[in-house]
Amino acid sequence: MRMRWFWILPLAVAAAIIWLSSQSQYPGGLQLPPPLDKVAHATVFGLLAWLLELALQQSRPDLPMYRRHLVVLLAVVLYGATDEWHQSFVPGRSCEFGDWVADAAGGAMALAVGSAQLVLTRRLGALSWWRGTPRRPDPGRALILVADPHWGLDLTGLGEATAAHPEADWLFLGDVFDVWVGIPGMETQAQQRYLAWVDARRAAGRWVGLWLGNREYFLDGHAPRFDLMGEGLGGHLQGEALTWEHGDLVNPADRQYRLWNVVSRSGFVWLAFRLLPAGTARRVSAWLERKLRTSNTAYKLAFPREAFRAAAAAHAGTTFLTGHFHTHEAEANGIALPWAHAGRFMVWRGGKIEAL
Repeated sequence: MRMRWFWILPLAVAAAIIWLSSQSQYPGGLQLPPPLDKVAHATVFGLLAWLLELALQQSRPDLPMYRRHLVVLLAVVLYGATDEWHQSFVPGRSCEFGDWVADAAGGAMALAVGSAQLVLTRRLGALSWWRGTPRRPDPGRALILVADPHWGLDLTGLGEATAAHPEADWLFLGDVFDVWVGIPGMETQAQQRYLAWVDARRAAGRWVGLWLGNREYFLDGHAPRFDLMGEGLGGHLQGEALTWEHGDLVNPADRQYRLWNVVSRSGFVWLAFRLLPAGTARRVSAWLERKLRTSNTAYKLAFPREAFRAAAAAHAGTTFLTGHFHTHEAEANGIALPWAHAGRFMVWRGGKIEAL
């Protein structure tokens, strides 16, 4: 449910800021000496940023976190500049650059502190988003499941499976390539061939979904090319007892990865990639792929059985799927799909998961 009424709260704070800025002095004659005046600015604008972030989460579940944060920070920075300009016309008040810096810093700090729960808990709504339609036109068709193919130059198994099952729909559960950054100039020819394949499948009337994994970054610009694209928790098909997530967020004890996940998908990193020359950005992408291959091995070697069982239990009454673990495991209603690196795909048909 999109709770648009939540916008009342940030609008009320914005109105309060305007009212306070219109006074020649604070209520009760309160005086705040430096640096307490800057702390007050940072606190009030931090509250505004936090409420704006919550309002966007509630009303725009289709926005990735990095876009929400960029929108919120830009709004706070512009509103702070407008507020400082407005104060220059109020007797007894002045426009100070330091106040505007405190406004912007407060907004940025509020967004950073608000992201702390994404490292420590399974309350990951702020990381999760989706666009498109989670309903297939014909649920009776086979749904081919591709988890973690980690393609490089070749789309191993894709052409053969398409030719053998031309009537099937498709769902990709993340880590489609070794690394995929959706920034112009950073995408490879193989990724462009894959997108052309998606266009062809959809033109043929087939449903194609992509749920992003830990090796996909900033791909929401491609969402219109898929019937469904999403990230984080909450993957599902309406009318079918099938739910999923990529699997990288199943284990709340893996805080090192959780922190990396939040930082690497932040608006700051997106902006840095956008500003880098294309050649430099590609080199950074290659370095990123090497780091992902060898980092955090302590949590990659063992399947987190208890955490996986708990994640599946939250989706009782459905078949709950993940990829990510590169091993075929089953716990209660949960199934971790096998690594599709050599074209090993699975299929959902007749309410069951089986090898293709």
